[in-house]
Amino acid sequence: MKAIGLVLAGGNSNKMRELSNKRAIAGMPIAGSYRAIDFVLSNMSNSHIHKVAVITQYNAKSLNEHLNSSKWWDFGRKQGGLFVFTPTITARNSFWYRGTADAMYQNISFLKKSHEPYVVIASGDGIYKLDYNKVLEYHINKRADITVVCTKLPEEEDASRFGVIKAEEDGRIIQFDEKPIVTDSNTVSTGIYIIRRRQLIELLEKAADEVRFDFVKDILIRYKDVKKVYAYTMDTYWNNISTVEAFYRTNLDFLKKDIRNYFFRQYPDIYSKVEDLPPAKYNQGSNVKNSLISSGCIINGQVENSILYKKVYIGNNCTIKNSIILNDVYIGNNTHIENCIVESRCTIRANSNYMGEDGEIKIVVEKNNRYVL
Repeated sequence: MKAIGLVLAGGNSNKMRELSNKRAIAGMPIAGSYRAIDFVLSNMSNSHIHKVAVITQYNAKSLNEHLNSSKWWDFGRKQGGLFVFTPTITARNSFWYRGTADAMYQNISFLKKSHEPYVVIASGDGIYKLDYNKVLEYHINKRADITVVCTKLPEEEDASRFGVIKAEEDGRIIQFDEKPIVTDSNTVSTGIYIIRRRQLIELLEKAADEVRFDFVKDILIRYKDVKKVYAYTMDTYWNNISTVEAFYRTNLDFLKKDIRNYFFRQYPDIYSKVEDLPPAKYNQGSNVKNSLISSGCIINGQVENSILYKKVYIGNNCTIKNSIILNDVYIGNNTHIENCIVESRCTIRANSNYMGEDGEIKIVVEKNNRYVL
């Protein structure tokens, strides 16, 4: 593909509550064995984009460790590769990234040294499959300056946390409201854009000169009546996990057979870093219904409509319902957990009871001693 990739994975969201205290949003676990960023990197690889830069910032330690080898997504090659850019203090600049446009501007040398004519910009917290070649073909046919990938949300879902778009019949965007309080449109931006590389460099340099830092507000919205900005609508599964509710709902979506088959049994594949762990073990007395159980788990109790990540231990007479248990969690005997997200590396003492009530998802964070002398 005649493009390079830029993945924006440095943001933080207080809507993730305790879940973002130790990791970036793009590093959040998905579907038992994956991370959110695996989906965009797999889409880049499957679209034959061989040169991809990931821009990280907030709580980037675990995300950077996940990205320490490019081979998992097939970026380990002489031409191209996977690059990870974190904020760097230089003689000319001592700022952290002050926005999405500033993050790209501080790494503008990557754009200038590349030779591909186009850039695919994507956020690291979207869960979807997309062939970026189709978007590029649409972009070229429309002779667009910028193409924004959009999707239509279900009527019951709140669109106010996204960029809301209205477009003409030919696809040209006439209105772009970033996170409006009230809106009558359910067409939203997915945070995926295609733009010519030289034009992106020009717009980033102009924004920096004017002390403007946000790509959406200071470039997309500001230039929508000057530049030809078009909307490409995707009609397949897409979700953004920047809130606790969205993260919970997206994970439980993978318990639906059609969604699970779409992502993991239909070409192209989704790739991730692989750990050498033993298969899950189901001891006598265990009972598992409609759940995803990852490698390294040991199950002694009941698990229903839940997702267990790697190395989770479930004790005797435990009941886990409608919950997400993150990596390396020990759950003691006779424990009941329902409508919860249990943070990674927690130790839940025996005879505990945690339940999210009135439709609220409870986040469980316990740091008890697992081993007592």
